[in-house]
Amino acid sequence: MRLLAITILFFMLLDTMLLQTLAHQDLPSAERVPRLNMKFDSWRMKLSWDCEENTTYLECVMIHKENGPITIIPQEKECHCEFSDYSLHDGVTLMVKVNSTQRPIPETLVYANSGGNGTAAQNFSCFIYNANFMNCSWAKGQAAPDDVQYFLYIRDSRKRRERECPHYIEDSGTHVGCHLEDLSGLTNYNYFLVNGTSQRTGVQFFDSVLSWKKIEIYSPPNNISVFCNASHCLIYWEKPKTRYRLSNMEFKYQLDIQRKSNKENSENQLIEVPGNLENSYNFPSPEPRPKHTVKIRTSDARIQKWGAWSQPIEF
Repeated sequence: MRLLAITILFFMLLDTMLLQTLAHQDLPSAERVPRLNMKFDSWRMKLSWDCEENTTYLECVMIHKENGPITIIPQEKECHCEFSDYSLHDGVTLMVKVNSTQRPIPETLVYANSGGNGTAAQNFSCFIYNANFMNCSWAKGQAAPDDVQYFLYIRDSRKRRERECPHYIEDSGTHVGCHLEDLSGLTNYNYFLVNGTSQRTGVQFFDSVLSWKKIEIYSPPNNISVFCNASHCLIYWEKPKTRYRLSNMEFKYQLDIQRKSNKENSENQLIEVPGNLENSYNFPSPEPRPKHTVKIRTSDARIQKWGAWSQPIEF
């Protein structure tokens, strides 16, 4: 009986020692991937994170509501990515893919437009006119509080120059537009941001990326002249002054030629002419001819947006 008790005690001590030994062994475990502490500078469109030794960063991704996933490959040993300009007011999801044990492990950051829904500026638009001036306008958000105030900021696509609206247009004390007389520093594409403030609630922002070519309204052609012979009248003009120098082929013109008569309504013809090196139109008009007038307006050759008519020229 005593021998049985000693045997049982021996095996109990042996089990305890075995468990302690296993507890101190290095058992396989999942590899720990450190948090990247991602940050996003929306004004610079720059995503950055903490660098970790012996870690390879495969790619940065911006998941955009309208444009889908936008991918950038970071430079070696760099811990940031800089995206081209995109609108952010609908929110985006940002991701960095980290290479760990030969498999990519993504970490994400959600960038949201904080503030009350419906408080952001709406119906935002801008147009350039007379080559050197720009007007922007917007409306108060439907759910914006009475004390809301909006502010417009503009930055060029190279991220070198930024400015706040110098001359606001107001409606009952609220900024609803902006007039700019200095467009220096603007590039082909520019980023526009309308922020809002209120003492009552958070105000969402509205942003947009606009191309100057799409928002410029061209002036009428310069130096319109008419020369007639016995059978025709040749109408000449020069291309208008624009924000950036464009070739003749990038314009198209519309001529409104009206025949004067004693009737209350004159007879008129609308004629569309593509831009070319001569910028002219040969109008059949044999003698004796009644008096006519011609006025011309300009549009982009690819994007139809007619500008104002010139003053009528009589011939």
